[in-house]
Amino acid sequence: MYRWYGLDDVPADWAGCVATIGVFDGVHRGHQRVVARARQVAQEEHLPLVVITFDPHPDEVVRPGSHPPFLTTPRRQAELLAGLGADAVFVLPFTLETSRLSPDEFVRTVLSERLHAAVVVVGEDFRFGHKAAGDVPLLAQLGEKYDFTAEGVPLLVTDGVTMSSTHIRERLAAGDVAGAAAALGRPHRVEGVVVRGHMRGRALGFPTANLETPPHTATPADGVYAGALVSLDLDGTEVARWPAAISVGTNPTFGGTDRTVEAYALDRDDLDLYGTHAAIEFIARLRGNDKFDSVQALVAQMREDVEEVRSLTAG
Repeated sequence: MYRWYGLDDVPADWAGCVATIGVFDGVHRGHQRVVARARQVAQEEHLPLVVITFDPHPDEVVRPGSHPPFLTTPRRQAELLAGLGADAVFVLPFTLETSRLSPDEFVRTVLSERLHAAVVVVGEDFRFGHKAAGDVPLLAQLGEKYDFTAEGVPLLVTDGVTMSSTHIRERLAAGDVAGAAAALGRPHRVEGVVVRGHMRGRALGFPTANLETPPHTATPADGVYAGALVSLDLDGTEVARWPAAISVGTNPTFGGTDRTVEAYALDRDDLDLYGTHAAIEFIARLRGNDKFDSVQALVAQMREDVEEVRSLTAG
């Protein structure tokens, strides 16, 4: 799969494609529906599929300081899109200049002159151009001018809830990682580098991998979770995976103030992951991040947590 960053990365001899456009944060089930339809059209047209996304999040440029927590890193997003059949992921740097392009200028510059799109498939709520002036009917109208067809895919609604990145962020903020996973179609994952913490877990018999995550990472509400600890190589490929008890929060029993995300790989006290890239995946919430009256009470609860995690992750 190709990965392009900016218009100049697109090969000069690029001959044409089916394109789909969106932020695609999380590559959730709603996104998957749009990409699947675009992939189907690309196969029918015997053309490659190009997924166009943006960096940074457009909200941060239009309203500085409003960057929403992101559900996937750019690398993970590209990996997921490739798994859905994308032949190229085209990341368009979103700048003030980009935000000021009229719908016609955006279509001409990106879709027509650079990608030579033959078909453009988007979600039915897709907006584009300065002040989000463009919608799917305007995209179709511009398609007549620039020689492509446009299609809007209906939004995915399950049990009265529209699948969206905003919905998933709300579920995570509430600690509902199972609800987030249902919308994503897989467990929510956070990635980062394993760093040294206060080493309290090792002293208590539960050594943890403390994950330093990138800014704006969407982490679940403070609490204890069942899930998995995953080690990754430099390319982001999974190397090993262990069922894990996960803690998100400030370690209130010890009077902590720094919010951490750390995972104990069940029955493993021999892992040396410092400095490596890793991911933590969340399956279920066990309890809140409580303050205990003593270290002994905390350890007793941690033992119970581990057994519950063992049951939830068995097999």
